[in-house]
Amino acid sequence: MKRRPILVLALALGFLQAPAMAQDAWPSKPVKIISPFPAGGTSDVMARMVSQALSKELGQPFIVENIGGAGGTIGTLKATQAAPDGYTLIQTGVGQNAVAHGLDPKLAYDSMRDFIHVSHVHSGPNVLVVHPDQPFKTFQELVAYIRKNPGKMNYGYTHAASGHMAMELFKQVGGEKGQPLFIVGIPYRGGGPMMQDILGGQIPMMFINQDVALPHVKAGKLRPLAVTSKERNPLYPSVPTIAETGIKGYEALSWSGLSAIKGTPQPVVDKLEATMKKIMTSPEIKQRMESVGFVIPPQGRAPYAAFVQSEIELWTRVIKTAGIKSE
Repeated sequence: MKRRPILVLALALGFLQAPAMAQDAWPSKPVKIISPFPAGGTSDVMARMVSQALSKELGQPFIVENIGGAGGTIGTLKATQAAPDGYTLIQTGVGQNAVAHGLDPKLAYDSMRDFIHVSHVHSGPNVLVVHPDQPFKTFQELVAYIRKNPGKMNYGYTHAASGHMAMELFKQVGGEKGQPLFIVGIPYRGGGPMMQDILGGQIPMMFINQDVALPHVKAGKLRPLAVTSKERNPLYPSVPTIAETGIKGYEALSWSGLSAIKGTPQPVVDKLEATMKKIMTSPEIKQRMESVGFVIPPQGRAPYAAFVQSEIELWTRVIKTAGIKSE
């Protein structure tokens, strides 16, 4: 009889330790990473790069599931409905976790409350490009023309994409005496048709991701005038930033990261964060990212969460000022 309390205590301690042991063993089965965009784009490429590296480091398959639609919001909402056990992760990014809040104040999820932002994966600028038949050789020449000829210049854009946001910010801060630039936007359903039209000379200019623009710039089919990051991009060393041309503080980035579902156990989050820091600072990943003009941002939960919050504030303000609505 004297042994019974000891046995009961041992069993109780065993039950208490079981969840912790399960968390320490994470991952003990395949992990799903929801990428809220179709396969083949920059977001998908980044998600698959991360999934391959995590699989190698943690010894379990990390499987990308593409759930596209509505600018990334469908897949992101789907993630909030998953069990917060570390076996469903979400690829976060500028469209679905910053721009979406500006487009829809009643968005069905909250990017700061519903997720734990674990690791910032990539950051890259857009490039302002013009068709080579255009007379503008510098960004300053283009701005001077637009200011003197309001409404006579147009551009292509895809609704709510990073290039669209970059242009709206440019219009708002690029004018004189507090007045915005007046440029006429031509909407496109996708980047493919828009690219075809600027290559064919149907539209004179647009903002586009630096990696997408590069082969056309190298072929002489597009002329880059400025990049939207605060620092020059290594793929475009001779192309100035918009900020250094006189529009101080200008920055508009395309970015993504990896986040967990709110409620994911802290040991799992800690392990994921440590592993992502190791992956993202490895020479292999660094070389791969820089070869296509992407920058590896500061790593860790704190800087990534602060960055996401700042992006929500920036694009909500820009969208409200421009009066842009969701489609």
